[in-house]
Amino acid sequence: MYAVIKTGGKQYRVAAGEKLKIEQIPAEVGAEITLDQVLMVGEGESVKVGAPLVSGASVKATVVAQGRHPKVKIFKMRRRKHYQKHQGHRQNFTEILISGISA
Repeated sequence: MYAVIKTGGKQYRVAAGEKLKIEQIPAEVGAEITLDQVLMVGEGESVKVGAPLVSGASVKATVVAQGRHPKVKIFKMRRRKHYQKHQGHRQNFTEILISGISA
């Protein structure tokens, strides 16, 4: 069984037992969370597609870790103008373990 969920402005295809890095959620490590924005649920040949959400469907997950992605370096330069700008960014993430899908 798999599901397509929406969290943090992005969509993810998930199945039970998968680890997933999503946008940061304010939850403690080890906490059980429920993701209720389920767009689609599928099992074998049968597929339920929501309009826009599947009613009564939810995904249970456990928070494994809170962390930060590797640094992305931004470098801007204008040739012959002696302009250079260095910048970096590290995005926060929450790593979750999908424990079950209920439809």
